[in-house]
Amino acid sequence: MPTIIVTTRDGIEHDLDAAAGSSVMEAIRDAGFDELLAICGGCCSCATCHVYVEEGGALPRLSADEDDLLDSSDHRTARSRLSCQLPAGAADGLRVRIAPED
Repeated sequence: MPTIIVTTRDGIEHDLDAAAGSSVMEAIRDAGFDELLAICGGCCSCATCHVYVEEGGALPRLSADEDDLLDSSDHRTARSRLSCQLPAGAADGLRVRIAPED
C-alpha cells in the first residue's frame, strides 16, 4: 500500500496509506481532511482538490483540462496539480501540500 505524506494548510504533516487504484484526492478525502473540498468528486471539473507536489516519483503528465482548471486558481505554481488526477500508486512517499483555498 503506497504512503502519501500530506501537509495541511496549518503546516502539519500526515502519513496516509492509500488504497490500491485510488487517487491522491481520494486518499486525502477518505482520511477526513475537510480542507480539501473535492467538490466534483474526482471528475476533473473543478479545482477544489488543488495541491502542490513537493516530492515524488514519476507522475502522469498534466492534461489540457487539468491545466485549464489550474489556471483558474490565484495560487497556481509550477508545482500545482489536481490531486484527483494523481494516482496514489504513482510514487510511494509522494509529498503534497494542500493549496490555499480560492
